[in-house]
Amino acid sequence: GERNLSAEGLGFRGDTEIDWKAYMAQVEGVINGTYDYTQLQGDTGPLVYPAGFVYIFMGLYYATGRGTDIRMAQHIFAVLYLATLLLVFLIYHQTCKVPPFVFFFMCCASYRVHSIFVLRLFNDPVAMALLFLSINLLLAQRWGWGCCCFSLAVSVKMNVLLFAPGLLFLLLMQFGFRGALPKLGICAVLQVVLGLPFLLENPIGYLSRSFDLGRQFLFRWTVNWRFLPEALFLHRAFHLALLAAHLTLLLLFALCKWHRTGESILSLLKDPSKRKIISTLFTSNFIGICFSRSLHYQFYVWYFHTLPYLLWATPARWLTHLLRLLVLGLIELSWNTYPSTSCSSAALHICHAVILLQLWLGPQPFPRSIQHSKKAH
Repeated sequence: GERNLSAEGLGFRGDTEIDWKAYMAQVEGVINGTYDYTQLQGDTGPLVYPAGFVYIFMGLYYATGRGTDIRMAQHIFAVLYLATLLLVFLIYHQTCKVPPFVFFFMCCASYRVHSIFVLRLFNDPVAMALLFLSINLLLAQRWGWGCCCFSLAVSVKMNVLLFAPGLLFLLLMQFGFRGALPKLGICAVLQVVLGLPFLLENPIGYLSRSFDLGRQFLFRWTVNWRFLPEALFLHRAFHLALLAAHLTLLLLFALCKWHRTGESILSLLKDPSKRKIISTLFTSNFIGICFSRSLHYQFYVWYFHTLPYLLWATPARWLTHLLRLLVLGLIELSWNTYPSTSCSSAALHICHAVILLQLWLGPQPFPRSIQHSKKAH
């Protein structure tokens, strides 16, 4: 029957519930023995996330009294939020690049991010927490475990694949083509193992639903393309143009910025060059976001925690601290404008363009030595 998910007085008002109820209905279908992805539905539509999502939210289903104890769910997501911040701070600690006052913005100044984590209980924060854990493992040179964790993040939500071109580049630079294959194999095998019950039942149904790259987005939820006519927003040619721009820019960064001729492979990825790993992964994801077919409000966590690095890691004289903070503020304002307007969407694209320009024009984020910069710090 219909469950009372409004939880009056528990900080989770009925009008703020978006996907939690649907998640619980989809997971309940699996618990009841339905392994055919095409048969799994929730209030907001069919199940469109890979198998890792099902297992994690199945755990939440049982931990929250079959999805009814919203306060418990919010406590769990509050812990996840703190864990994510810790993982992000560990990454930033190894760069010694971002001034301390920026972390105040990251912790306290984003209403939208707090809402995505603790108020609306989306699956995006779960995927991003696993992704940041993966990056920490890569920085510790635990490449196998890092790839395993990366694949786990992908199995919760497919947006993590925006980091994949950067990870592929790093693997090829670190291990060469042959050496990279076992690491890529870890990623692939984990996806097969997690999806096995569903693949055995209906492989086409599972793959087409959970890894649907052609899914159509609703114009009314878009944060980044509000200034376009709806017909153009939905047009396939527009989607292909965005994909072409995305791939072109990735290729340019890979050839001109991430890898420079004359540098030995070892010099790129030895311990003193941890920033190379962070820069490559964060930039890869950011380029994907700049050319996304649509960004919805919960997608803000896909790159919110990487913005300070993208703005501060490559010093550019024309971008003062004040200008960088203005860019952060305008991005935050764009994501908090509901419904989005032509102005908020345009402002978001202008801010993205400023960051891209600074990433392209700025020198490579290489320290002479991490140890030296830590002493200086």
